[in-house]
Amino acid sequence: MADSSSQRALDSVYRKAFWHLIPYIFVCYLFNYLDRVNVGFAKLQMLDDLHLSETAYGLGAGVFFIGYILCGVPSNLMLSKVGARRWLALIMVLWGALSASLLLVHTAESFYIIRFLTGATEAGFFPGIVLYLTRWFPSARRGRIMAQFMAAIPLSGVIGGPLSGWMLVHFSSHQAGLEAWQWLFLLQGAPTIVLGFGVLMAFSNGVENASWLSNAERQLLFHELDEDRKNTPKTAADSFAQVVTNPSIWLLGIIYFCIQSGVYAINFWLPSIIKVSLHQDLAAVGWLSAIPYLAASIFMILAGRSADAWRERRWHLAIPLLMGAGGLLLAASFATDLWIAMVGLTFATMGALTGLPMLWPLSGRFLTATAAAGGLALINSTGQIAGFTSPYFVGWIKDATHSTNPALYALAGIMVLGAVLTLSIRAKPEGAADLGR
Repeated sequence: MADSSSQRALDSVYRKAFWHLIPYIFVCYLFNYLDRVNVGFAKLQMLDDLHLSETAYGLGAGVFFIGYILCGVPSNLMLSKVGARRWLALIMVLWGALSASLLLVHTAESFYIIRFLTGATEAGFFPGIVLYLTRWFPSARRGRIMAQFMAAIPLSGVIGGPLSGWMLVHFSSHQAGLEAWQWLFLLQGAPTIVLGFGVLMAFSNGVENASWLSNAERQLLFHELDEDRKNTPKTAADSFAQVVTNPSIWLLGIIYFCIQSGVYAINFWLPSIIKVSLHQDLAAVGWLSAIPYLAASIFMILAGRSADAWRERRWHLAIPLLMGAGGLLLAASFATDLWIAMVGLTFATMGALTGLPMLWPLSGRFLTATAAAGGLALINSTGQIAGFTSPYFVGWIKDATHSTNPALYALAGIMVLGAVLTLSIRAKPEGAADLGR
């Protein structure tokens, strides 16, 4: 009975932590992703206005990730020094301002510069949030937590697609001296600045600083997190020096690269693929692009719950990757058939986006709490190389062949590789308790 009572008390405090943290993080991440990929919609008008080629667009979309990759690890290490609350607030204000300033772009060079700086400032946000959540939730609960906050990615597509399409149509009459794509950047970037200041009120640096927890609730969380740390495998990296020499960390980074290769191909090119293949107007493109993201948001949450319930991680990552690859192949093979192409794009989006939260609980096998800041950022930065290579590759192939299909076939192969590498990880590392690692 005591055990049952303790479990109910523990579940109650985790529900409290969830409702205090995750909804606000969810909204912040929604705008994070919206600000990152809205160039996919702006492209539909911006290229003609600025006389940019498809290759130049792909380079501009991808150069964001050079700044992101270079600054990811330093930013996360800085978060550990100055505290999550202040550092995440600063990151959000800066990237929101830079994202909105894309309305000032007039040349390819200015497009590249602002995208690079936006990537550099934004680099610490996602790995910082992942690190922050490891200080609240143990490994066995992280599958559903990661899936629920990362459901903001597909939801940004559900909301962002119709919203971006509406903006491009509604502001098409050169209102206030701005083109529709400039209004899109301004109106989707400004809310991030407001949310950044809100972080100062909504967040604490950790369990010990949370004024909304009682002392008894803090002790319950401290005990759970301490037990989780004790069950970290003995082979896990315990310093940044061990992180960079640990092959398993680099393996996770390569798997994340495979996932992101599919994700960014979808994020940056889905509107264009729909417009070219399905011959719809801009408003219809926005609504049609929401369908795959809506399906992905539901599938992502269900997969997270299943992974925690079964305490299994590898197959819950590998199967979505294979789904994503199959969807890309289907969409490319039947590009001129409305319904089959949409089914393919939907499966591709469901699989690729669900792979994102399914990867992160695996990192608990290879990182101690001490090494988490640098290790999580290194995995993220390695994977984000795909943010540069994937859109640039698709743009280059499109210019060279006048079709995105060869690029989609190649990216499907990369996602299959990610599934194979995932299944190469041992089901249970030596020294690890059965905590869903």
